[in-house]
Amino acid sequence: MGARVRVLQGERMGNTGIGALLVQLRTAHGWTQQRVADEYNALEGRAAKTGKEIGRYEREARIPVPYTRKYLAQVFGIDVAVLDRAVAVSKSRQGGDIATWSSAARPAVPSLFGLGVVSTDAAVSADFARLIAQRNADEFVVEQLEADIARLARAYVSHPLLELYVEIRQLRDGVFELLRGRQRPRQTTDLYVAASRLCGLSAHVCLDLGDYDSAATHARTARACAEAAGHEGLLAWVRAVESLIAYWTGRYEQAAWLARAGRQHHAVGSIGARLASLEARALAIVGDRAGAVAALADAGRSREAVGHDEVPGVFAFPAAKQFAYAGTSHLAVGGQEHVQQAIVSANAAIRLYRSAEDDDQSVGDLFAAHVDLARGYLLLGDLGGTEGMLGFVLDSPPERMSASIVRRLTALGRELSEPQYGGAAQAAHLRERLQHTAVLAASPAARLPEPPT
Repeated sequence: MGARVRVLQGERMGNTGIGALLVQLRTAHGWTQQRVADEYNALEGRAAKTGKEIGRYEREARIPVPYTRKYLAQVFGIDVAVLDRAVAVSKSRQGGDIATWSSAARPAVPSLFGLGVVSTDAAVSADFARLIAQRNADEFVVEQLEADIARLARAYVSHPLLELYVEIRQLRDGVFELLRGRQRPRQTTDLYVAASRLCGLSAHVCLDLGDYDSAATHARTARACAEAAGHEGLLAWVRAVESLIAYWTGRYEQAAWLARAGRQHHAVGSIGARLASLEARALAIVGDRAGAVAALADAGRSREAVGHDEVPGVFAFPAAKQFAYAGTSHLAVGGQEHVQQAIVSANAAIRLYRSAEDDDQSVGDLFAAHVDLARGYLLLGDLGGTEGMLGFVLDSPPERMSASIVRRLTALGRELSEPQYGGAAQAAHLRERLQHTAVLAASPAARLPEPPT
């Protein structure tokens, strides 16, 4: 392999542009575009690149900036100067095409036009050229945005909101300002994608705080930006967020409908499994047992066919999260068989999250899975198992608990007040602990402070 790359370096590549060169290097290694992205991400230490992005470089829809070229050179084991020369060739061709047209294809000036009219007409063209040049976003700006969003999306599932929400808001507002300026159409599309993702993150922040009206507003803006970009995957993902909002505001039938609507988009990655899981949970709550079971089966089939997610973290739907959703759905369906299946699913979710890297261990989903396990044991009459499963949640800092976890704890406390448990001292003690934790987690001290102004 190394010999082949050295041969490529030794060939006459003076007229080879960056796109063709990257194709040659990748082919020499026998790699797919996704493999190149994986090698790049391993070197950089974060999931910043996708196979789709490598394809853009190869088509020269985007030119890799110096920072990116440094890592690409390491991926292929070549000198970065080779990539720099190829970029210079591509850029010179782009400029050369315009120059060739202007000199060879420019029509002669008709004699009936005076020189003053012609020069005025040229001035209009020059003004338009200057307007094009006054753009406020280039490939480097977009690449940095994509890297920042990927980092925030991954950190979101495992870090306290206090560490992230200010940066999400500032980055989102910065993208809004860029879109109010001028940039090339390709960068405009990329900025709309970035704006959609950042509005989606903002919606998730509001969801976790229990501010569902604000979450819905951010989600609508996220959908508008995704539509402007024509991004099917994001449109599907935003429907999932809207389904979550409907679910946590008690509009379960609408939550199921929104999840089904999201599945109409042609999207790759794990979004299909997410949407089917959301539909199953909502249908289970309204008593549609057959529909819920069918949606769970759809989620399983979607998981088998899952492709690569463009962005990690909150934009992906790992198998662990799918098991967590399945556990909640089985509990809502009810009946001993489904309760037993809920326990199996929740245990699988916890096991998978525990074995994942620290940044991929969703604290919220771990809380949810433990609460579901506790409720499963409660429904089986095992108070000891219930208390054991709740220990992880009740011993955790209350500020790490989202509004949905507080609601789950409150609901479980109400169940412990029912007649079949009311006389048990263990149930009374556990109910008091649940109420105390829910109050602490919902108190203003556990909420995020106002951002600095």
